[in-house]
Amino acid sequence: MRVAMFGYQTWGHRTLQALLESGHDVVLAVTHPRSEHAYEKIWDDSVAGLAAGHGVPVLLRARPDDELVTALKEAEPDIIVANNWRTWIPPEIFGLPRHGTLNVHDSLLPAYAGFSPLIWALINGEEEVGVTAHLMDGELDAGDIVLQRAVRVGPSDTATDLFHRTVALIGPIVRDALALIESGRAAPVAQDRSKASFFHKRSVEDSRIVWTWPAEDIERLVRAQSDPYPNAFTFYRGERIRVLRASVSKGLYGGTPGRVFIREGDGVVIVAGPEARRGRGHGLVIEQVRTESGADLPATEVFRTMGGYLTDR
Repeated sequence: MRVAMFGYQTWGHRTLQALLESGHDVVLAVTHPRSEHAYEKIWDDSVAGLAAGHGVPVLLRARPDDELVTALKEAEPDIIVANNWRTWIPPEIFGLPRHGTLNVHDSLLPAYAGFSPLIWALINGEEEVGVTAHLMDGELDAGDIVLQRAVRVGPSDTATDLFHRTVALIGPIVRDALALIESGRAAPVAQDRSKASFFHKRSVEDSRIVWTWPAEDIERLVRAQSDPYPNAFTFYRGERIRVLRASVSKGLYGGTPGRVFIREGDGVVIVAGPEARRGRGHGLVIEQVRTESGADLPATEVFRTMGGYLTDR
């Protein structure tokens, strides 16, 4: 088939790589200009560079425009394949090829449509994450599902671990979905919209630790914001402290959320949770931090005396 590709960063790069290896004729690659957004500088393998290296025409666009529509019509694709395209694609584009547009999204749709699905899923304690290939329609990430594959989330997994595991699914799911569509064997299944959820793009503000969250939730936030993502952070004596490694305390601790309380194991317990005053919940054991100077230190070297509070400002 003649394939046009819309994509960005490593997700788009892996998609284009799969298309180039599939035997299909890639007639056009459309990608975004590089961004200085903190999250868009991560996993930023270049779609444009890969396309140019294989002689595929490239268009750089922040969003679709009339010139892009003209270029697509001239390319005459049988299908468009999209992955990590960051703006809305209108019907005049996604409905242009005879097979429509196959969108590849790194969540188990209908849950976690939108942005940063792996990070949100990890924060929320999901047991599985995955990749969905679906046919695009007028609502973002809502079209009928062609293929979907999942991987388990382990108790110590970080967002980086989940990224590598799910990005490895892109090539197989793209090749298999296109084979089903080309052969006429695809049987797309409508999404159950009652189970849909849509998440916004993350910013650094979303990494701020709120100490009234349960310790279990904060611990997952720390893993979800592991390097190279902007780390989960808090403030101690006016200085921003990034939390690199943490665990849920063995003991139950009470008091005021954010209190620097007591040593446990290799770290320091911070009181946490919406009902911390009752003393029925666990605290967060901070084990390793990064200071504003960029130094990575054991928490016991930063919190040398017990007492005082970690705050969100």
